[in-house]
Amino acid sequence: MKYSDSGLEKIDENTTKDIFFNPDNHENFCDPVWQIKKMLNKLDNEPGQEEKKDENDNSVKHVVNNTFIRKVYSFEIKSSYVGAIQEAALHELNRPLLTEYDYNNDFQNPTLDIKLKQTTRVRYYQQRALSKMFQSGCARSGIIVLPCGAGKTLTGIAACVEIKKSTLILTSNSVAVQQWKDNFINFTTVDLDKIVLLTSDIKSKLPESACVVCTTYTMISFSGKRSIAAEEIMDQIRKRDWGLLIFDEVQFAPAPAFRRVTKLCRSHCKLGLTATLVREDNLIDDLQWMIGPKLDEANWQELQKNQYLARAKCSEIWCPMTFEFYRAFIVLKKNAGMYSNQKKSSNDVRRKLWTCNPNKLCVCEYLIKFHEQRGDKIIVFSDYLMALKEVAITLNRPFLSGDVMYNERIMIIEKFKNDPKINTIFLSKVGDNAIDIPSANVVIQIAFNYASRRQETQRLGRILRPKKNTLNSESYNAFFYSLASQDTPEIMYADKRQQYIIDQGYAYEVIKMDDLPLDSFDLIFKNPNKQREILENILMNQNDKTDAESKEESE
Repeated sequence: MKYSDSGLEKIDENTTKDIFFNPDNHENFCDPVWQIKKMLNKLDNEPGQEEKKDENDNSVKHVVNNTFIRKVYSFEIKSSYVGAIQEAALHELNRPLLTEYDYNNDFQNPTLDIKLKQTTRVRYYQQRALSKMFQSGCARSGIIVLPCGAGKTLTGIAACVEIKKSTLILTSNSVAVQQWKDNFINFTTVDLDKIVLLTSDIKSKLPESACVVCTTYTMISFSGKRSIAAEEIMDQIRKRDWGLLIFDEVQFAPAPAFRRVTKLCRSHCKLGLTATLVREDNLIDDLQWMIGPKLDEANWQELQKNQYLARAKCSEIWCPMTFEFYRAFIVLKKNAGMYSNQKKSSNDVRRKLWTCNPNKLCVCEYLIKFHEQRGDKIIVFSDYLMALKEVAITLNRPFLSGDVMYNERIMIIEKFKNDPKINTIFLSKVGDNAIDIPSANVVIQIAFNYASRRQETQRLGRILRPKKNTLNSESYNAFFYSLASQDTPEIMYADKRQQYIIDQGYAYEVIKMDDLPLDSFDLIFKNPNKQREILENILMNQNDKTDAESKEESE
């Protein structure tokens, strides 16, 4: 083979067995590649190499009758330096480091007795994602992106079954913790006493043998004073050598409050699971060195076509502001104070006005009654607690927020799933992530977190689980409505929020409120007295907290 300015010339394997490398030590392959592979298989002499000069007098490596010998070099570094080294390799050297775990040859850590049940079926796209994780015979750390409802939990469980070592699972809330436990019981043969839950309400000590621990990001990253029981369990977690660390909803991991998790928990392999690998800041890029590269991402439209996802119709409904609400909105905008705290207070009140716009609440009420007549299961989302409680209480429907205790949350969700008389549930931000309500097929969004693409996608994901009794695969069997007040910043936020979903192949239909047959139902929020009551509550209670400020899970 000859090295020239234009590249490598065609190989004649009868005249040469030499392989030349470029100055950057990368092989410069030519067509056809099979000739090179065939030639290398014939080389069986002793290894040797020497330096030669190319036509431009540049030094190149010349391998003489040499087969490639794979060598593994090992050296130890302090565990506290691992994250810093991975970050430096990526950002300073542009050489991302891959983390692999040779779990088959790990005889120091105890083995977890776990198998998938014979009734458990891993779908083809889940198998494809797992093959990327285990393709080298080792467990490679990284991130798997699957749509909401496509079975991320089973994918994580299958990874745990393959590795068969102690596994720590981090989720976003206590409801998801219980759901992970339920799925381990449903899909695997693991003993019940090998599954340990750690939440603000449940604290169980770890067994000496290999086990599965399900907890929340908040519980692990909490830096305040813990109870004695919680501190003992945390000490066990810190000292244990985890074979697998699963980050459910991995987009939360780069958050400043949760970053220390990777330092507190020693693990051989990290697996991130998410449907939305996006954040509105730049911290999502840090997952490359904190967890690992993206291993696989499923195609939403492919899964929908194969009926692994529901066929969802997305609509944005424009609702004009009522006269009184819009007048208050304009007055507040003109009279916003010069000081930042006054301006922030004014912005908060204006947001409450466009959120509780009576026309929007009328549309919400109409959609609830329309879909309940059809026998649908409906989730109504609101980030703003006043709107959430106002509509839920007025319409006599159950609601969940951060202030609702864990046991009550579980009870309400179970009733919504199984009780045919309860077909609508109101959720605050606590329902955005990791809550499994497969029967739901309608989402109505009346208040949202500004331009968050992640939140929009997560909320759509609540209704994407495949539906039973679908007669026509081409017809819609899930409906997503985002309600926005016209002539307010909410329209702009709504447009930005939709970008990730649009990138997955979905389209939003814009519907004007006047095109809806609102008169077909007797709507409570059409009452002028009710509208004035809501307006007075907003103006009199300007310090009302949003759900983001409500009760958090803690020790």
